Amino acid sequence: MPELVNPSRSHGLVDILDRVLDKGLVIAGDIKINLANVELLTIQVRLLICSIDKAEQIGLNWWRSDPRLTANNTAGALSATDVEARLERIEAQLTRLAQITQPAAVPSKSSRKTSG
Repeated sequence: MPELVNPSRSHGLVDILDRVLDKGLVIAGDIKINLANVELLTIQVRLLICSIDKAEQIGLNWWRSDPRLTANNTAGALSATDVEARLERIEAQLTRLAQITQPAAVPSKSSRKTSG
């Protein structure tokens, strides 16, 4: 009975986290919303918490092929020269648009001839 009061083994947060990441933890649950015996909504929750090593061990490695998560993916990346070229094209288009949308210059009073 003294073991219940003073356990010989410490279960700190780090120990528990280490055990969960090493072994894995699955949380599963279903939420169903019914109204008059008519199912309106069903939510199925499946959560797996484990280390990357454990995930690979059980066959989960989707992050290796995800283009948003891989560091060596350059398919969507632009080089510095491409970015500069695009920026120059955008600036040229803005300049042309600004010239088109500016109202024609109205002559000032001093440059108008007065008929007398």
